[in-house]
Amino acid sequence: MSLFDDYQTILFNRRGRVLEVTLNRPDKLNATDAVLHSELARLFVDISNDPDSDIVVLTGAGRAFSAGGDVAWMQEAIDEPERFEQTVREAKQIVFGLIDCEKPVIAKLNGHATGLGATIALFCDVIFAADHAKIGDPHVSIGFVAGDGGAVIWPQLIGYARAKEYLLTGDLMTATEAARMGLINHAVPAAELDERVDAFADRLANGATKAIRWTKMSVNIGLRDLATSIMDASLAYEALSNVTADHAEAVKAFSEKRPPLFGRARGGA
Repeated sequence: MSLFDDYQTILFNRRGRVLEVTLNRPDKLNATDAVLHSELARLFVDISNDPDSDIVVLTGAGRAFSAGGDVAWMQEAIDEPERFEQTVREAKQIVFGLIDCEKPVIAKLNGHATGLGATIALFCDVIFAADHAKIGDPHVSIGFVAGDGGAVIWPQLIGYARAKEYLLTGDLMTATEAARMGLINHAVPAAELDERVDAFADRLANGATKAIRWTKMSVNIGLRDLATSIMDASLAYEALSNVTADHAEAVKAFSEKRPPLFGRARGGA
């Protein structure tokens, strides 16, 4: 039995020693629900243990890479806050799974990557994006703390000033802008995305496997230390924001297709 046979929301394909991994909720823009989140929490451990691959390409089915969290799933966490304990535990497993995976993980952003989708993409080792894709972490736009990894990775890639501007506003940027400021590696025409990613994956696959793996792990030592020092606190803040009036209002407003009205209970929101 393959390590990947029981996944429900993620697809796997092999191209030689390259493992192609596809988030597969295209009708929801690959937004994360309880099932996908749980599968992401064990995905990178399973990838690490896969004997038949050396390089990983991570992408999304359909029009998006991942649109972050599924709003219906967010409402469940508001209605039953104790569910968020599992979400917090899994969020750490996702981030540390990516950091600790020895195999290079290439993000192929076929479309928008927002919220947790952006976090996952940015913790990958090399990031290619179609130039029409947009990237951002709009946690605050739904009254949520950017606690699931954004507070760790954004400042490391583009500096604290720029990171705070985007995390505090939730603004999205184009892939071209992201590449220009160093948030991602490459923005390419959509028609060239597959070819560019395949060529880079093949280059790594034909390289000195152990040297490449251990170089990645050496680079990630500092990132792991940083994530260890930040993730517990940032996820605790996110858990607190899960039970605020502003978050409940934002989720309700999204369902009702209207702008949220924040600050109805200043001091308690």
